[in-house]
Amino acid sequence: MKKYVFIISLMLLSIISFSSYAKRMQAFMSYSTFYSPSDGPYIETYLIVVGKSVHFLKNISDKFQSTIEVTLIFRQDSVIKDFKKYNLLSPEVEDTNAVNFNFIDQQRFILPNGTYDVEIIIADKNSTSIPFKGNETIDISYPAAKIGISGIEVVESFKKTEMVNILSKSGYDLVPYILYYYPDKVNKMTYYAEVYNADKAFGVDEKYLLSSHIEIFENGKLVEPFVKVKKETAKPVNVVFNEFDLSALPTGNYNLVIEVRDKTNKQVSVQKFYFERDNAKVQAPMTTIENVVTEHSFVEMYTNKDTLAEYIRCLYPISSENERIFAKNQVNRNELSSMQKYFLSFWQTRNAENPGGAWATYLIEVKKVNGAYSTSIKKGYETDRGRVYLEYGEPNTISKEYFEPSAFPYEIWHYYTCKTQKNKKFVFCDMDLASNDFTLIHSDAIGEVNDYKWQQKIYGRNNVTNDIDNDGVRDHFGRKSNEIFNNPK
Repeated sequence: MKKYVFIISLMLLSIISFSSYAKRMQAFMSYSTFYSPSDGPYIETYLIVVGKSVHFLKNISDKFQSTIEVTLIFRQDSVIKDFKKYNLLSPEVEDTNAVNFNFIDQQRFILPNGTYDVEIIIADKNSTSIPFKGNETIDISYPAAKIGISGIEVVESFKKTEMVNILSKSGYDLVPYILYYYPDKVNKMTYYAEVYNADKAFGVDEKYLLSSHIEIFENGKLVEPFVKVKKETAKPVNVVFNEFDLSALPTGNYNLVIEVRDKTNKQVSVQKFYFERDNAKVQAPMTTIENVVTEHSFVEMYTNKDTLAEYIRCLYPISSENERIFAKNQVNRNELSSMQKYFLSFWQTRNAENPGGAWATYLIEVKKVNGAYSTSIKKGYETDRGRVYLEYGEPNTISKEYFEPSAFPYEIWHYYTCKTQKNKKFVFCDMDLASNDFTLIHSDAIGEVNDYKWQQKIYGRNNVTNDIDNDGVRDHFGRKSNEIFNNPK
């Protein structure tokens, strides 16, 4: 059984910093799903608000305090199944210049198994700024007699529970780590999850294997030595509460993986959590290709160095950052044998049984994007649309608006499933009106550019504004972008 853990990044870390007279709230929300033997499935939401990014006003105690209004709505087939609207209050302060903290909130919603459309609205009550709005589609699936793993909750800090509260799980109070980003100053990843129905799957008190490891996001390759394996005794609920030291983990995109395996080492259930690591202090180990044997492999047909270099470059959209660096070095060295070995090694990593078939399938897609998105100076795979297509596959819908009044030509792509994420959109805009090079200006997918002012860019052709605290544009005849983004067809 596969369940999803998604993160809604309402403002990314790379957000532009505004001066104090034009603050823009920075808020981050994530959520995960669990199962309670007494209450059934439930969702936990985790919210962090950056204190310096919100407005403080004096309260009845003559102290300064911020008020954040949060609305969470869960729908199925447009029918509201649960919702909550509440005010989140910051700690009180005597002096707003002393605000150097963030404040967090956690909520819990009991919901039956099913698929839900979730809408999140977050507003600074002391500001006239337009509220943040986000949407997500989530799956909850905890069959009564089938083994499964909860969502993975990453933890900032924890302590033993003295009085049971909403942060309490398995005897500990867990303060969630809400971001999926681990900078070089954060060197520990603490995580919590629960395994359900192991007793029914394996038998009461029977042994099974519970493993945790870190893998490269782009290719699923396990990263040594980030592996933990433990024999567990099957119970109705088994707790996973552990941590990895990330100090030796290089910069890159990764998954934290939790697996349940039976006595024969067969995988029975798996759960993953995506995260990004920034750690320039650690040099990523270079891929070893010296021992790769190219004889009698598909790469022997590629004897032209320029052709092979071009093929290596077209792998960029599906490569990890470390692979991109290594590939660039191989191309710069311009040695046919080394390029052949790297090219074969790349596809053996993706498909050990049929690397040539995997490459042939990918090459078909590269030719498609080159035909559709190439410009006078770029191959199609080098453009934003080409990169997104090759990385995530063909979108389920593409809305093209090339002649909307006052707007630059733009496209909005919608994916029902985007790797491990659901219901994700990508907005591309051609702001030079000549090159066919549509730039990605906004997406709600994890790890992609996220700009709450994306509509200003689309309508910047005739709607120039200097209001940096306004994330919308004035209405005009024929404006469609907001409707298309929120309700793609």
